[in-house]
Amino acid sequence: MNVSPMRLVALGTLSVALLTAVGCNKDANAPKADTAAANSKDPNAIPGLKDEKARVSYMIGLDMGNTLKQVKDEIDLPTLEKGLKAALDGSKPLMNEQQAQQVREAFAQKLQAKRIADQMQAASKNAKEGQAFFAKNAKAPGVQTTASGLQYQVLTQGTGPKPKADDQVTVNYTGKLLDGTKFDSSEDHGGAATLPLQQVVPGWREGIQLMPVGSKYRLWIPASQGYGETGTPGGPIPPNATLVFDVELVGIANANGAGTSPAH
Repeated sequence: MNVSPMRLVALGTLSVALLTAVGCNKDANAPKADTAAANSKDPNAIPGLKDEKARVSYMIGLDMGNTLKQVKDEIDLPTLEKGLKAALDGSKPLMNEQQAQQVREAFAQKLQAKRIADQMQAASKNAKEGQAFFAKNAKAPGVQTTASGLQYQVLTQGTGPKPKADDQVTVNYTGKLLDGTKFDSSEDHGGAATLPLQQVVPGWREGIQLMPVGSKYRLWIPASQGYGETGTPGGPIPPNATLVFDVELVGIANANGAGTSPAH
């Protein structure tokens, strides 16, 4: 997830509002708890946090910290505390709203430039790793390479029909990156998935059409046939990532609702 300074400010404001709300909901005229109640065992007690106010304050601090984690190297904590204190106690801030907006916009531009630079660096690195991998993998036993650069290996060869580009297919699959990181699987979504081939990435569409129903293939999809130079911004697939899929073709569901399966 990319962090926007506008969102950071909004979340910081929300946290302050929550803290203020907690304070406002306390009845100043409520009688103080007696000594026995004060000494009773608090079922919500947390070591190091003496009471409810401490727990709420710490929770808000954790939320703010997790929000700011991606830009932690840009933050000076003592100065952040000064800004938070000024907002909470109403003291005169060190910058007015116009100055704050200028800083906010400059910071947003800095983060955007850094994000683009990081993406370009990752794209170059992943492209080189992918090229080296495909050159080596092409020589592995049983690996076939198509004209598009897709590579595949037959794990189990079925005997059913092959799907066409406009079919819907029912598949079990697991998708990983070259380093073995899993980014998706049909199991994560409750079991076999039915997908229109026209709506999947080109490498997947090509690979599935090579498979007779009942087959299980391993597909290595180059970035040009996957998610390209951008990957999935904010998602699990980096720019220029090579994708590795183990796919079992369970059946074909045609546009008219007719279907086939290994058993039919």
